[in-house]
Amino acid sequence: MKSNTENLEVDTFYHIYNRGINGEDIFKEERNYAFFLEKYIKYIYPIAHTYAYCLLKNHFHLLIRTRSEEEIKTAFPLKEIEAGKLISLQFSHLFNSYAQSINRSFERTGGLFETPFRRIEITNNAYLRHVLYYIHANPQIHGFVEDFRCYPHSSYGVYTSEKITKLERDAGLGWFGDRNIFLSEHEVQNQKIDLGLEKFLIEF
Repeated sequence: MKSNTENLEVDTFYHIYNRGINGEDIFKEERNYAFFLEKYIKYIYPIAHTYAYCLLKNHFHLLIRTRSEEEIKTAFPLKEIEAGKLISLQFSHLFNSYAQSINRSFERTGGLFETPFRRIEITNNAYLRHVLYYIHANPQIHGFVEDFRCYPHSSYGVYTSEKITKLERDAGLGWFGDRNIFLSEHEVQNQKIDLGLEKFLIEF
């Protein structure tokens, strides 16, 4: 039986990640990153809170908590469908809609993302903090940049700013205590990247 095929549960934290088919780039031009986030807000914001994201050329990572059944039913009052199934369906809509746009723009056909998308349930606060850092550090871990804090397509910059955001920034900062501790913890962890963090790498 194929793994990662079960519906996501309501009111649950997940690390969601996926990549292009056979490692194909899913973000082919700079403008694609913002376009994906626009699609993400349209399809995922109604069914999940987002705490972190990182979009890399050929894969992405998300840290989310699915909304409660009541919230989802309120967002989709005319949908007579089980909430968990609707959550998974919205992710399918996101991937399909984005892929169709890429196909039109680049004259390609077929799917763009590997299926099913990967998910890991998160059940404790320590792992939440680790995943949030891991997602932010991903560009550096994979060698896209020398310092992940300079990477423009992750939520790290949102955490260091005061701009209005749909990201659950205050909750994320609260896991560390405050913004200063968040920044110092990222600094400390950053110094450990070359000291064994590779053992935490999530392989596809």
